[in-house]
Amino acid sequence: MKRTWWKESVAYQIYPRSFMDSNGDGIGDLQGVISKLDYLNQLGVDVIWICPIYDSPNDDNGYDIRNYYDIMREFGTMADFEELLAQAHERGLKIIMDLVVNHTSDEHPWFIESRQSPESEKRDYYIWQDGEKGQLPNNWESFFSGPVWEWDEASQSHYLHLFSRKQPDLNWENPKVVEEIHAMVKWWLDKGIDGFRVDAINHIGKAKGYPNAPNPDKLDVVPAHYYFLNLPLVHDKLREMNENVFSHYDIMTVGEAPGTSPREALLYVEEARKELDMVFHFEHMNMDHPGGSQGKWGLKPFPLTRLKQVMTRWQEELHGKGWNANYLSNHDQPRQVSRFGDEGEYRTKSAKMLATFIHTLEGTPFIYQGEEIGMTNVKFDSIAAYRDVEIRNYHQAQRKRGKSEADILKAVWVKGRDNARTPMQWDDSAQAGFTTGEPWIAVNDNYRAINVEQALQDPSSVFYYYQKLIALRKQSDAWVYGRYELLLEEHPDIYAYTRTSAEEKLLIILNFSAREVSLQLPDGLVKASPELLITNADEAEAAKQADLSARMLEPYEAAVYRI
Repeated sequence: MKRTWWKESVAYQIYPRSFMDSNGDGIGDLQGVISKLDYLNQLGVDVIWICPIYDSPNDDNGYDIRNYYDIMREFGTMADFEELLAQAHERGLKIIMDLVVNHTSDEHPWFIESRQSPESEKRDYYIWQDGEKGQLPNNWESFFSGPVWEWDEASQSHYLHLFSRKQPDLNWENPKVVEEIHAMVKWWLDKGIDGFRVDAINHIGKAKGYPNAPNPDKLDVVPAHYYFLNLPLVHDKLREMNENVFSHYDIMTVGEAPGTSPREALLYVEEARKELDMVFHFEHMNMDHPGGSQGKWGLKPFPLTRLKQVMTRWQEELHGKGWNANYLSNHDQPRQVSRFGDEGEYRTKSAKMLATFIHTLEGTPFIYQGEEIGMTNVKFDSIAAYRDVEIRNYHQAQRKRGKSEADILKAVWVKGRDNARTPMQWDDSAQAGFTTGEPWIAVNDNYRAINVEQALQDPSSVFYYYQKLIALRKQSDAWVYGRYELLLEEHPDIYAYTRTSAEEKLLIILNFSAREVSLQLPDGLVKASPELLITNADEAEAAKQADLSARMLEPYEAAVYRI
């Protein structure tokens, strides 16, 4: 397998609006990020993925771009960005940016010109369908509720938007659009950035003719993802971008690819195909989605065996062919300790266990800001406290259907994107040390107990556990390139596996439950006294239990051995 720097790196995702505010306006900014680079160095990460900082009206917090060549005023200036890039590189940190090219803002000059007239030179930069007001071109549902079509009074036509109505989709079948995007991507790479996380990239192709989706219940709009997901055009355009732009730079590229199986992922990441380096899949993110009319908002428990099946398939099918991007939380997902662990009694223990999981799989680990101190979901008592366009649209749609405010809030507390977007908790001072002003979204009430300052003062904190994991990963080929093999496939509480390289074998044992459980490994797996590399349990007690064939695991215990 080809060795690369991005396979051996650990990435840290920054949601800049919520990371650190330097000027007291309540909004995180680039100077705030610069002020925390030493903190990230101390943690030990190698790559910073920074969410969109381009000029934007912020309908979807920067994922609606008005100008690809400018910085959002709230975040600072291009000079601030150039300082961030230089300061990061001085510390050995690489910077990757979000590349949002499925859509733009409806305030982008291209769209403003496109909507002026059917004869506009930019008309075909976007996807327009003629029709009559009130009659949709098809029955596709937007990711943010409602139809994907928006009536434009000025030009008497509908335009397509898979996300917010203020995020019109670009027409990737127009060569001029592709040319414009390539020029923009090259412009940023020439500035010296180190790669991109490519947003919603597997949606850029749409089904020819925009056919209606099956609709047995005769609804106004229905989920129709298969009409704009992983279509052949996506691969044609990615290979073209790789050939013309990406391949000329030493960068990393990771695509956001929901609805993708391991086999489909290889079409994106198999090295010989020359498209992307890795993708974020969503299979493990969708295990608690009941689907149907509830979409992601329903509550569906899942057994640990299901998580094992999903992650094992990705580990095995990509090994030696492509590369995984491993994560349990990000700006679009709930906090991982609230979703996969225990945000109460075992918050610290389960946060460490989940960290062990992500850092011992084959693939590049991605840490989301606050994860390294065990931040949790938030429970605002009113929809008015939430800022996310997806949450607000969901609330509006569900109220129209007669759902109670209380039931809507219960779903938002578990699944809402703002769970991950509350301000970073730096200390126990007002507003968690994030800002001296009024934050753009309220701070989680638990910031006095969960914050960076407290974590740095506690040698047993989640922070220092992450630091140790990252350091261990850099010391061993088995951690990065070793082959994964699942153990105890049917165990309801224990997730165990090995990672094997030519030089060594690692054994990873994870208790995903709040119960004490008995570990019984396959005969002959451990032939001599194993070396304990890291554990979130009492190390002295764990060392006493050297016989792994008769080991009792504490609730949410994690341990990594060299065997």
